[in-house]
Amino acid sequence: MRKQVSWIGRLLVLVIAVVTLLSYPAAPAQALTEEQRLVAEVWRLVDRAYVDDTFNHQNWWVVRQKALKQPLNDRPQTYEAIRQMLAGLDDPFTRLLEPEQYKSLQTNTSGELTGVGLQIALDADTGELKVIAPIVGSPAEQAGIKPADTILKINGIATSGLSLDEAAARMRGPIGSRVTLTVKHQDSAPADLEVVRNRIALNPVYADLRTEPSPTANGQPTKVGYIRLSQFNANATTEVTQAINQLEQQGAEAYILDLRSNPGGLLQAGIEVARLWLDQGTIVYTVNRQGVEGSFEAMGQALTHDPLVVLVNQGTASASEILAGALRDNDRATIVGERTFGKGLIQSLFDLSDGAGLAVTVAKYETPAHHDINKQGIKPDLTVPLDPIAIGQAGTATDSQYQAAVELLTNQSMLAGAS
Repeated sequence: MRKQVSWIGRLLVLVIAVVTLLSYPAAPAQALTEEQRLVAEVWRLVDRAYVDDTFNHQNWWVVRQKALKQPLNDRPQTYEAIRQMLAGLDDPFTRLLEPEQYKSLQTNTSGELTGVGLQIALDADTGELKVIAPIVGSPAEQAGIKPADTILKINGIATSGLSLDEAAARMRGPIGSRVTLTVKHQDSAPADLEVVRNRIALNPVYADLRTEPSPTANGQPTKVGYIRLSQFNANATTEVTQAINQLEQQGAEAYILDLRSNPGGLLQAGIEVARLWLDQGTIVYTVNRQGVEGSFEAMGQALTHDPLVVLVNQGTASASEILAGALRDNDRATIVGERTFGKGLIQSLFDLSDGAGLAVTVAKYETPAHHDINKQGIKPDLTVPLDPIAIGQAGTATDSQYQAAVELLTNQSMLAGAS
């Protein structure tokens, strides 16, 4: 009996101890430092929005914990930890933009830019820094840099170890300063090109009415409206609208829309420009990580129904490919030139609490015929290689792709079919 009482007593003591322990509040988790909070902020944005819910087959929570355990004593260390965390996604388009880089990107899409005037990308397979396209009239174009060139070095620093934004930062600098780029054309040895930085004019549209001889029986020349669109920035839709309206007033009977070396820009601008040519139909489908398809449609406001040829090349990318695909799949245009770049991923930009930005791939897009453009590009209806031409010769008699477009448009059957 005494043993039983002793046993019950010990049990009561144990119960009292447990109850007492539970009655005290749990010790608070160690508060995150300011640097850790920034890492966690980036992690959370990617966790919620990234297109691949496997995060490149990683345990994304473990990635977070590993990043937070690193020494984060100052902002440079924090930025490096964030870059390492994002590197595991193996997606060069999902990236950290430090405050100055973020400000520069926002300025670029608003229609202003200073630097050498190059649109660049990291090749996902090789890691090489590739030229999507030089901006028309830019120092880079004047130096002879072309779409699909590889930038091997910037002022002697190898680009193989640089992120996209680090490379861009090294090419920026004061107006009038010089930067040496080691460039490899597709079929030639690397060469050093000295480029003088300057302010880049981003007036994205050049338009002109051309009178082209017609091979048809009546022999009457055809009035062709030529529109070159170099970038989808905030000014693009307004300027294309003005160009079409002016050319219509001048009596244009057909159009050539030149998207060669147009690296894209704002997705919404690409959609709005497509609506200028289409009365109805799907412009693009978007597919997020849940597989949900969204779509953007034409809204019955085409400014012209005249025949249209779209010129493309290897530097035609992103929003340009959306536009070309929409016009082709809706039977609105014939595509002439070379296979396009093949960027079919959509990024959203997020503001970070310290003034930096985060670009996150949130979806991919497909043409109205459900063609996945990413890494495949758009194959033209009529493939025409572009012979080497000098700066300023685009859209002239020495431009073989332009001449192929003119031949299509001055053909009587094409003009008749559009009436």
